[in-house]
Amino acid sequence: MLDQKSWKYEDLQMRLRIVPSNTAINFFGKSRIAIWTSIFAVVVSVILYIINGLNYGIDFRGGTMLMIKASDNTSIIEIRKTLNQLNIGDTTVTEVSDPAAVIVGSEAQPLFLIKIEQQEGNEEVQNQMITRVKEILDETLTSVSFLQTDSVGSKVSGELVQKAILAVCLAVFAVLFYIWIRFEWQFSLGAVLALLHDVIVTIGIFSIIGLEFNLSIIAALLTIVGYSLNDTVIVFDRIRENLKQFESKPLLDVLNKSINDTLSRTIMTSVTTLLALLALYIFGGEVIRGFTFAMIWGVLIGTYSSIFVASAILLRLGVKRDWSSPKSGGAGTNFGDFDK
Repeated sequence: MLDQKSWKYEDLQMRLRIVPSNTAINFFGKSRIAIWTSIFAVVVSVILYIINGLNYGIDFRGGTMLMIKASDNTSIIEIRKTLNQLNIGDTTVTEVSDPAAVIVGSEAQPLFLIKIEQQEGNEEVQNQMITRVKEILDETLTSVSFLQTDSVGSKVSGELVQKAILAVCLAVFAVLFYIWIRFEWQFSLGAVLALLHDVIVTIGIFSIIGLEFNLSIIAALLTIVGYSLNDTVIVFDRIRENLKQFESKPLLDVLNKSINDTLSRTIMTSVTTLLALLALYIFGGEVIRGFTFAMIWGVLIGTYSSIFVASAILLRLGVKRDWSSPKSGGAGTNFGDFDK
């Protein structure tokens, strides 16, 4: 009876397994396509960023954001007409969903997100503008309530930009140093180039679709760096173990075996993470939608880069084969050898 239950449990595990544990995929059979696709994506992302730029939020541009709740018959057009009377410059009004109402399936008053550009003058001018906006909306709209008010000055926004860039750069250099100490410089360079690939392509996606780029997206980028690094380190650790175990095997075969050994774990981690992120994207509301979108894309691109980009760079650079000798290194492999 116990053996039968054990068999059923193991059979269920096999059915639920997304990727078999004994795969023998040749990841470098068409590696040139993956490498050139990645290079093309990075170049296009940089060009799009130069041409289109990013849709910076008030964190980086400066300005004011208000979240209001109004009656059911309130429209975006009515709010815009009301704000235009104040001559306060560029304003955007967006209707957003209430996450709590979506989850419980109940009807709720509509929520509106109002963004107003930075006003000329000092902080007092900005505060006066916010007071005027609240007064006129309270007079014009029915049953209005102000849920959130955020204001960022031009000086503060400039400092936030500098700190955001510094945070991403420090994270990348910390990764470079850690991998260098943990493994070898070839592993370190492969991991950092894969991380830069993920970050640059993510910025390119935001440039294409025009989603707001704010501090929460910087937090998402730093999380993407950590997630992608986690996958890459696991693959690299298995590569190092296999290099010791199979000293006579060609480096290409060792890399293929290492990626196959960790493939099931990599895919399962990505799928479970994506399920949680999709729930946040659907039910989390407009406020965190940009963050969750960046995370979803980051998980996908991070999984891709840990399998195809980092290992391909490692193959090109070559790695140490005799771990008993500190100066022993391996010759690199030409990109033309990937398809062999």
